[in-house]
Amino acid sequence: MSQFPACKHKKHRATGPRRGGLRWLASEPYRIFFFSGAVWSIIGVALWPLYYAQQFGFYPGLIHARIMIEAFGAAFVVGFLGTAGPRMATAPKLTPPELLWLFVLHQACGIAHLSLRMAWGDACFIALLGSLLLCLVVRVAKFRKEAPPPQLLLALTGLLCGITGASLLLAPATLLDPQRLRLANLLLYQGLLLPPVLGIGAFVFPRMLGGDFGDPKTAAQSRAKLQRAASAAVLVVMSFFMEAHGWVLPGYALRAGIAAGYLLIEVRWKTSQSGSLTTGLFWALAVGWLGLALAGPFYTQHVSVEHLLYIGGFGMLMLIVGSRVLFGHSGDLDGFFATSKWVRFLVFLGVLAAITRATPAWAPSTTVSHHIYAAVTWALLALFWLLWHRRRFVKRDEE
Repeated sequence: MSQFPACKHKKHRATGPRRGGLRWLASEPYRIFFFSGAVWSIIGVALWPLYYAQQFGFYPGLIHARIMIEAFGAAFVVGFLGTAGPRMATAPKLTPPELLWLFVLHQACGIAHLSLRMAWGDACFIALLGSLLLCLVVRVAKFRKEAPPPQLLLALTGLLCGITGASLLLAPATLLDPQRLRLANLLLYQGLLLPPVLGIGAFVFPRMLGGDFGDPKTAAQSRAKLQRAASAAVLVVMSFFMEAHGWVLPGYALRAGIAAGYLLIEVRWKTSQSGSLTTGLFWALAVGWLGLALAGPFYTQHVSVEHLLYIGGFGMLMLIVGSRVLFGHSGDLDGFFATSKWVRFLVFLGVLAAITRATPAWAPSTTVSHHIYAAVTWALLALFWLLWHRRRFVKRDEE
């Protein structure tokens, strides 16, 4: 079976560390980060029903947002890049001490936010992304045997955006400057995930559609891909500055245009193989892009509208790409392209959660009920996703 990410060298019978050992987990950190991230997403959304049931006295808006981005979103970013990054550069995989350090920081981040120690949570998050970035940069700079895909630049941009946004939020002066506060929030909540979605997506989506990774065949093609990736990174970050300084519609329009344009150029969208998860990929991209396109015109209710992006786009894409990784590494790649009523139901739950949470933008009277409905729907989706993949988290492809 084909593994993910694709190895550029001839396959061989696995002779690596034993299954279940720390060396094995360190070489494939997605196994514990994907699982933990999905669990943290359930915890993050559970805050809303508990709050409306008067189980605690604080408003959970900021805590929920931080957990969903820094404990859920970051877990999938770290799990994917920690697994794929070294492979992309044919460099050494992560070591057990590196894995333990990253996982401890990840857990400390979520626990700190849940304990209302937001500064500590942000600090752990910064240390988590900074440590991963250092691990990847050292491997690419010193140990690589081949140049990594140009799209990796966008993934690293996401790490830098997340670090910068969280660092700005730690500074007391940010709370007194509305422009700086909006920029910090954009860099953290959208900047952490949008560039990696574009970069990783341009690399992975062709494979998810039944093709190959679309590696450049010549040096000229590599340079062109690198130039497009760099341009997309610069323009996405520029759109954050535009919005923060009052150019709301142009900022969102630029961001939506870059997201659509870059993926349309980089990805061949004709499916060679299709299945329920492939259909889910198109739904996630459509709903997520709709969140970007509508948030500008409906900016007074942008928090609700942006949940089309956060839930339907980022959230569903993480679970779908995570499924591709789990199928590939467990030796059941064909399973990703299967047609399944169960998978269609999971996709339906994701779209339903996104639309339900966005509805209060146009029907404010539904805010409380739709907070609860969307939270329960996402919690069920994440729980069912974990149960569906429970064996794949521990199953190893022997090739």
